[in-house]
Amino acid sequence: MARSVRSGSSESARDSDSKKDFKETPLPWDKLLVLLSVRLSEPINATLILPFVYQMVEDFNVAKSPKDISFYASLLFASFSVCQTMTIMYWSRLSDRIGRRPVMLIGLVGYLLSFLMFGVARSFAWALAARCLNGLLAGNVAVIKSALAEISDDTNRARMMALLPLMWNIGTVGGSAIGGIFADPVHQYPGVFGDMEIFRVFPYLLPCLIGCSITLFGLVLGVFKLQETLVREPSGKKPFEQRVTPPRATPSSSSSSLATETTQLLADGDAPKQLTVRELLTPTVVRVMATNVVVCLAVAMCDQAYPIFAASDPSDGGLGFASREIGFSLAISGVAVLYLQLIAYPKLERKYGALRCYQIGQKITIPFYLAIPFLSLLATRLEESVDGPIPDVPPSMWASLLSKECLMWLLLVVLLLARTTGMVLAFTSINLLTANLAPSRAELGFMNGAQQLAMSATRIVGPILAGVVWAWSIKHSLPYPFNSHMVWVLCAVLTMISLHISNKIPESVNIFAAGANNKSDDTDTEDA
Repeated sequence: MARSVRSGSSESARDSDSKKDFKETPLPWDKLLVLLSVRLSEPINATLILPFVYQMVEDFNVAKSPKDISFYASLLFASFSVCQTMTIMYWSRLSDRIGRRPVMLIGLVGYLLSFLMFGVARSFAWALAARCLNGLLAGNVAVIKSALAEISDDTNRARMMALLPLMWNIGTVGGSAIGGIFADPVHQYPGVFGDMEIFRVFPYLLPCLIGCSITLFGLVLGVFKLQETLVREPSGKKPFEQRVTPPRATPSSSSSSLATETTQLLADGDAPKQLTVRELLTPTVVRVMATNVVVCLAVAMCDQAYPIFAASDPSDGGLGFASREIGFSLAISGVAVLYLQLIAYPKLERKYGALRCYQIGQKITIPFYLAIPFLSLLATRLEESVDGPIPDVPPSMWASLLSKECLMWLLLVVLLLARTTGMVLAFTSINLLTANLAPSRAELGFMNGAQQLAMSATRIVGPILAGVVWAWSIKHSLPYPFNSHMVWVLCAVLTMISLHISNKIPESVNIFAAGANNKSDDTDTEDA
């Protein structure tokens, strides 16, 4: 008994010492910066059309009335997601066979060509074809996730995966800014572009050219600097001298971690043997994919609902914001992303695990969904206080108006920061969990492709569902929750369902299965 106690105490002491000795492997920035440059092109190209797509569709004269313009604009948005959903699994599985590098380069060329086509579109059909081509070739995001998992280890994988949502946020902000500033330059900046006939004929070419230049930079960097990360797992046991067991990842060993990998580069032999889809879809995989689909649907609905909610009149359950105020509110919430993804999340993941962080993120977003529509009450009170133009308001009421305005903005910023925190925890964690599910490196492409397939599908259904629910709820005078709160309550319910599913996922998903399998193979060979 005493021996058992001493043994247990010694094990706990070793665990304590191992935690103290924990050192994160330095990030391989030479490889990482190339992958992040490739990743940046998609969010920029995806959001670049947001500021001018309404005017673009109107210029095409395809809509019979102004009320139909939004329908055709939504078709341009949805066409990208529809086509991406059709091909994302193909590109992911192809990268498992021929390598990550060629697939990423093909995707960059596709972005480049499709956005040049979109910039010179003179008809709705041409613009739609360009967006479809863009979606058909948009498989890079899933492939990049696989590449990041392959160049990371257990000590720095969380920090690397946190960079993907960061690049998405940077790209969406940058893309929207480019589209708004440089669309129709002949009329916006006649002194500079007034004599350039090409921008008079193609008023939306300039922002597309800027987006293409960013993609071209990523392509050139990829051609000369992007390295293949896919490795081939040998089908049989290799001699020990060809299979060196890598040591525990430390800063001193990080530079040689790839050189001491137990597998060989894809170019050295045949393509890796892949499991069938039926073999890959274990109960745990199904649960992770299911919770991913449900939470992504809630987020897609929220992303569509917030601009509508913010721009709608307070009498319709909105905030009555102008476009500048909407952009400002989103920019404020995006400030926290850098700290959360680069500093806070890796520490939280190391302490609690990716699964727990995923569940915490969902728990944070549920109160946001339920609370944010109540801000319309403050906006209504503020609107009622201002009966006429602002200069006509008596000075005695200025302090009251200012306090109400400040209170509404304070509450809005707090809620948006809470949502940003929840999204960072949830989406960074689901990226990690998806990579961890792959039983071997040969299946990373399938897992990340399946996740991206789910996200692309929800980007089709979510915005449409949010728009329909919002329009229906404000047209009918029904009590809570069927009034203007309905779309937000639905988002909260979906997140609760996702949280319930995630509670049934085992803690084993916190372990990178492909890395664990490789290490066990090395141990077996060494023992032999």
